[in-house]
Amino acid sequence: MEQLLMIILTNHIMNNKQFLAELSKRCNLSVTETEKNAEALINVMESIWHDGDSVNLSGFGLLGVRKKKERVSVSPSTGVKMLVPPKLVLTYKPSPVLKEKVNTKNYGEEV
Repeated sequence: MEQLLMIILTNHIMNNKQFLAELSKRCNLSVTETEKNAEALINVMESIWHDGDSVNLSGFGLLGVRKKKERVSVSPSTGVKMLVPPKLVLTYKPSPVLKEKVNTKNYGEEV
């Protein structure tokens, strides 16, 4: 998990390919193995969310779903009312550990 946090805290945005390459390097795995593991992780999380449950990754945060009720919305351009159906939305609450690491520079130097 520490390696994942180090990747996230870098000063630039990584695309999926770059992220998997960096993760595979830090975990001493091939990119193919890393891709398979990442896909398996996502599949497990999707099935948990589909059941309405949350995933708590220690040191990272809580990833879950929240049910949004059906509601009426008004289009700002036309003023027409429309019914928005109920849906599940993904939520994320960072852990206190991650918040602290994000708010420090180089894991210890204060920002």
